[in-house]
Amino acid sequence: MSFFIPDFDDSVVVRAADAELIGGDAPVQNHLLVDSAQVGGALSTMRVTLAKGANGARPHHHRKSAEMFYVLDGTAQLLAGEQVVTAERGDVVVVPPGQQHAFSAAPGEIADMLVIITPGVERFEYFRHLERIRYGKVPPESLLEVQELYDSYFGTSAVWESSRNG
Repeated sequence: MSFFIPDFDDSVVVRAADAELIGGDAPVQNHLLVDSAQVGGALSTMRVTLAKGANGARPHHHRKSAEMFYVLDGTAQLLAGEQVVTAERGDVVVVPPGQQHAFSAAPGEIADMLVIITPGVERFEYFRHLERIRYGKVPPESLLEVQELYDSYFGTSAVWESSRNG
């Protein structure tokens, strides 16, 4: 077990109106709230809003960070290792470092989640990169080149695919 002490001196306050929004007109919206550098590496946090049945993140893992999903509204499906969890408003799912996970809105449902990664990884630029892919400015394969930088390593999951494809 390691012990991490974040290094920052002032409280961080992010107003909803000031949060950067990625994917404003898309089925997946990422509200970028706090990035790692703002809080001395303690965490990274965003709000993810998924339209009815929308796919969020495909299977991946983080080598150095745990990830927590708190469902603010709606119903989400989350891959946590080898199980698919249906989480509803008020539910929390936490995946440890190294465990494959994914998330989506449940079929026919919306999902609105607070996502926290700890210790933090600079995530804002990762989501900007995803937006560049969405608009065709860089190819999807470019994510493979930055997996280590953003501590996001992509994988596959038969259990996830079967849950999403019925």
